[in-house]
Amino acid sequence: MDRDTVNIARDETERLISSKKVEGTQVYDSKGEKLGTIDSFMVEKRTGQVEYAVLASGGLFGASSRYYPLPWNELSYDTEKGGYVVSAGPEQIEGAPSYGEGEEPRFDSDYDDRVRGHYRR
Repeated sequence: MDRDTVNIARDETERLISSKKVEGTQVYDSKGEKLGTIDSFMVEKRTGQVEYAVLASGGLFGASSRYYPLPWNELSYDTEKGGYVVSAGPEQIEGAPSYGEGEEPRFDSDYDDRVRGHYRR
């Protein structure tokens, strides 16, 4: 097996994908407009379930970016786009709970309620 085949097998299977491969993936709205990229995941420590994908949006070369936690179940993968699609449009994303560099929020139950409540509208 060549090196590329080994890396693909380690980074992605039919059912699973490595976070290294998802971070940096494009995120689009349902109209195909690019909203940003996946910056990171927030994983529940006890269950191991991904709770949020953190969308990085705005700023030139990452400067002044805003970070928007998106509930994981809001994203679906589009193989044709090679990225994730969310039903929320740019206006809903811009009005969502977010934070800037060095302003990371407490991901507690109150924040979770605010984030999830925003996308239930």
